[in-house]
Amino acid sequence: MPLSGGIERTTAIVIGTGLSGLAVASELQRRGVESIIVDGLDLLGAGHPANTSSLQRCDAADAATLRERNEILRHLRNYATSHKLDVRNDIRALQLDHVDAGVTGPTQQWAVRTPGGILLADHLVLTRCAHSQLRRMLSDLGMAAGQNLMAAMHAVGMYLVGVGGLITPTPKEVLRQAKVVGQAISDKVHPGGCPSGLTGGLALTAPA
Repeated sequence: MPLSGGIERTTAIVIGTGLSGLAVASELQRRGVESIIVDGLDLLGAGHPANTSSLQRCDAADAATLRERNEILRHLRNYATSHKLDVRNDIRALQLDHVDAGVTGPTQQWAVRTPGGILLADHLVLTRCAHSQLRRMLSDLGMAAGQNLMAAMHAVGMYLVGVGGLITPTPKEVLRQAKVVGQAISDKVHPGGCPSGLTGGLALTAPA
């Protein structure tokens, strides 16, 4: 992916290198969609980082769920390494902007500012985003709580994985969300279906 004046272009940007971020990035790769995965989100400044980077984080109280989560995470890390996913553990997003396609090119509509420059993509996936940050971003985009938020978000290329209510989603639910989002983005990138030869790859399922 070429660099030009500190600007880098890709198809999808994933915020968060934990379970949710690696799960959706692996799904995207399996479906032939390139992505860049950055460590987390610091929209509130360095003193108030969003909790997106903890690779071992698990809010569940039971040890079995923690073991399940860590086992899945181990597989995802191995997959990311073997398939050379573009995981940038030392880079955090400082600002997210939704821009007109004509400004950045024919398709790219998200600009993610990092300490090293700007990443441009048509799709943005948020993981473990603080609800206050999410509400503020949606408000800035003119989305009201009363409308179909998920449809409105997808229309502007924004997706959520691992962002639940007050309780952290289970590993099985995170994998389900990653598959759904991976499919949704792939359908937009490859309207005719996934390119041949790219349907194989990691097929993770949480233990029953």
